[in-house]
Amino acid sequence: MSKKFDGWMPRLKKANTPGALPFYQQIANAIADDITTGRLMPEQRLPAQRRLAAGLGIDFTTVARAYVEAQRRGLVDSTVGRGTFVCGKRRPAIPRAVEGRPNIDLSMNMPPEPASPELAQLMQAGYAEVGARLRDLLRYQDFCGSRDDREAGALWLRRRGLVVPQERMLVTPGAQCALLAVLATIAPAGSVVCCEELTYPGLRALAGQLGLKLVGLPMDSEGIDAVAFAAACAQYAPKALYCNPTLLNPTTAVMSAQRRQALVEVARFHGVAIIEDDAYGFLPRSGPPPLASMGPDITFYIAGLAKCVGAGLRVGFLVAPDAHYTARLTAAIRATTTMVSPITAALATRWIRDGTADLMLAAIRKECAVRHKIALRALPGASLDATPDSFHLWLRLPAPWGRRQFAETMAAAGVAVVASDAFAVGAPGMAPEAVRVCVGGMADRYQIQHALELMGQALRHPPPCVAHGV
Repeated sequence: MSKKFDGWMPRLKKANTPGALPFYQQIANAIADDITTGRLMPEQRLPAQRRLAAGLGIDFTTVARAYVEAQRRGLVDSTVGRGTFVCGKRRPAIPRAVEGRPNIDLSMNMPPEPASPELAQLMQAGYAEVGARLRDLLRYQDFCGSRDDREAGALWLRRRGLVVPQERMLVTPGAQCALLAVLATIAPAGSVVCCEELTYPGLRALAGQLGLKLVGLPMDSEGIDAVAFAAACAQYAPKALYCNPTLLNPTTAVMSAQRRQALVEVARFHGVAIIEDDAYGFLPRSGPPPLASMGPDITFYIAGLAKCVGAGLRVGFLVAPDAHYTARLTAAIRATTTMVSPITAALATRWIRDGTADLMLAAIRKECAVRHKIALRALPGASLDATPDSFHLWLRLPAPWGRRQFAETMAAAGVAVVASDAFAVGAPGMAPEAVRVCVGGMADRYQIQHALELMGQALRHPPPCVAHGV
């Protein structure tokens, strides 16, 4: 099946041979076998992926996936601009992913997981203390958090410059639950909610469930354009403006203080409530204040611990504009989720009070900065919206790449990313040619670097005749 070729060449079984593995696994196995027999020597350079693909008469993405698999096993090492080499010293093997799923999942937007043993011990100590109170925590508690939990939530929000009275603070089973409660309370079915033209997919899902119409607003490098918001208010009479003003998911845009103030003024003039999703607001060490500090009387402020402490810590903090809305939101939360889990809330409260949450946030910030540098090195010259404060980045694709083909190509190579369609509000097919890439989650630095280098190779060598957006 191979053409004339100079250099190392694996011996592959035909795909229709009984018991034959997929080609990418055969190539990775051949690398392992040839290292063992001495056919491949330490530091030996392997053929470039496109050259080997041409020699074998197979698709480039198959060879790319094979090299990813070989690197995962610690057999080879790849560097942009140098190539792929047999490892002089065997690397520790990385466990394989579940069969049929991408080897490196960069689609879920989760913070990087701190690896510090000392921090792990502190987390375990807090967990043990909560466990000592388990009998009490197995009972029903206040529907929106105990007084202790609400005080801890208020303490946490002070890191964002917010001073929240007890009568306006609610503790929820995550930020998504808080968003559901707010929308169900202030936006009847059939009403309009304005948002960024590229917005959080969870908002789109809730709008579909509740029968709301989303109107996506034009954006610039800071996010929502205030003039466009004013025009939408006059045209649609929306019930609310939803926005993610700090490290917007997916583009990482950060709204300036001046822009925030302008949006608050427009919303107040037209009598429109603001829903501020501050999911990533704790990640920057400094930045503009929340909209809730500028317009507390019209803003429903939502923050959670999933993006700044850990994705599995399903605790959210919801600040209502006044006590009247606190009562209505409490009723909505009781009707949908009953209450925040007392055990989870107690753990969050413990970690906030003893400083563990701050240490976890600091570790996430530090790792985000490291991975930002990895991304810049691995994707030189790419049109990239990224910041050292964020664990997601927005990759704008050059022609002739289309967003869906790029995502499919990366999936075939074992790397999962999210095409822009998941975030776009408006007419189908109008999404930009871009993908969101998460550099956090369970993937370590080595996996992140290799996945990004694989993306860089794909960007430099697009397939022919790719139609944008198809």
